[in-house]
Amino acid sequence: MRRGAGLLALCLALVAGLLTACSADDGGDTVRLRVLASPDLAVLAPLLGELKDATGVDLLLDQRADAETKNPDRDRYDLAWLSSDHYLRLTGKNAIRGLLRTPTMTSPVVIGLKPDVARTLRAQVPGSGLTWADIADAAATGTVRFGMADPRRAGSGLAALVGVATAAAGTGAALRYEDVSCDRLRGFRSGQHFTADTGPALVDSYVDHQDEANALITYESDLLALNATGRLDDRLEVVRPEDGMVLADFPLLLLNPAQRTAYDKVTQWLRRDSVQQQIMRRAQRRPVNTTVARDAPLREPVGNALFYPDRPAVVETLLANYGDPDRRTTSQVVFLLDFSGSMRGARMAALREAFAGLSGADPSASGKFTRFHRGERLTVVRFGGRVLEEKTVTVTGPKDLTALAGTVARGGYGDATAVWSALDHGYRTAARALDADPDRSVSLVLMTDGENNAGLPYAEFVRRHQALPAAVRTAVHTYPVHVGEADAGQLRRAAARTGGRMVDAADSSLSEAFKEIRGCH
Repeated sequence: MRRGAGLLALCLALVAGLLTACSADDGGDTVRLRVLASPDLAVLAPLLGELKDATGVDLLLDQRADAETKNPDRDRYDLAWLSSDHYLRLTGKNAIRGLLRTPTMTSPVVIGLKPDVARTLRAQVPGSGLTWADIADAAATGTVRFGMADPRRAGSGLAALVGVATAAAGTGAALRYEDVSCDRLRGFRSGQHFTADTGPALVDSYVDHQDEANALITYESDLLALNATGRLDDRLEVVRPEDGMVLADFPLLLLNPAQRTAYDKVTQWLRRDSVQQQIMRRAQRRPVNTTVARDAPLREPVGNALFYPDRPAVVETLLANYGDPDRRTTSQVVFLLDFSGSMRGARMAALREAFAGLSGADPSASGKFTRFHRGERLTVVRFGGRVLEEKTVTVTGPKDLTALAGTVARGGYGDATAVWSALDHGYRTAARALDADPDRSVSLVLMTDGENNAGLPYAEFVRRHQALPAAVRTAVHTYPVHVGEADAGQLRRAAARTGGRMVDAADSSLSEAFKEIRGCH
């Protein structure tokens, strides 16, 4: 009897062991799913064992830096778990069209500032609520020196860039193609001191650069987690811009329809209140469930949600304008300013006011986005019937802008208007600048209130322009500002010939015209 009972007990134990090893909630075998994952999901790796125990689904994460910018390989992966799929929804519509997607947590893209910088900026703003415009303004002066992930590769970097550009457009709606203009990003761009291909790498880079940088633009969750590590000399103050933020919802996408049952188990488990609490505490991300009470740092409202553009060309142009954040950009704008006698009085006062605004005196959001920025090279050419004066500065601080303002403020009007001679002079200046630095971005802004009545005729300017080196002709565009009695038709033709466009100051103030054009499309 004892021997038979022992054999029975052994058999029962073996059966129980097999059932335990091979079953999940539904008694089925463990299902292993291959998951293309953003590096931002690495922080949740400790939860995957609990998920497997509870659901019988084993997620095998393949964390790739380009997960959010390349179409997922549906033959290789069953799921994709990304911080954001905004870019793929725009550029890879066929690859992800119709896929099930489930948001798993949320985090806005925000700004972390060292406390002393935050205090300085808040003291300058009524109500102390900071905006993207305030950050762009402070970046232009060198006050804010930030790190941000490469927007061409990382979801957080692209979300930040979309947020800045949307705020700069000032429409309150998703970016349109006509809203994208590199001049509104140049000041902000000048404040970026380092970058990285992923969010986690960016955080590590900031720790290494915290002696020279004082700001970090990334997900709110990254900043809160970094503040809790003890790796910082100064904990970063989290700034949620008043003019809006882009929100990441960390979607889980079903790439392989045959794994729908396992996908449903995973998403249902991830969205349980108890699991959402664990995600919140491990990753500092906001729960998607409204029934889950948020921890204190996550109770701050997100405020105005900014939306992604709905056209791929908008994002592609935005990325092209911003360029490679690993490369320091240099730009030069040559302002050709009409100082003929007809500019005396109100028109000259308006011109000087416009330059004061571009030098930082304009407190509006558009003024902060379009002001002259640190490192920018500026040339002012005053002309009448000939070139009267030329002054070039590279902006390092207020003294350089004061010197430029002095050139604009001086009298010495001409008795004629040599528009095309002045533009020809501008192209020769641009050619020398490109010869010295072929990577420099150079553009010409031509402001005149009269018809050409001295110097070169238009046809001769065209002939000289055609004789320029191809690199100068193709790279240097002219942006005329039409004032008063100037020949609008000829100015438009000159703009079209050189790849620029004309702005008519008759439709707005001279200040608004300069902000709109700013040597950029």
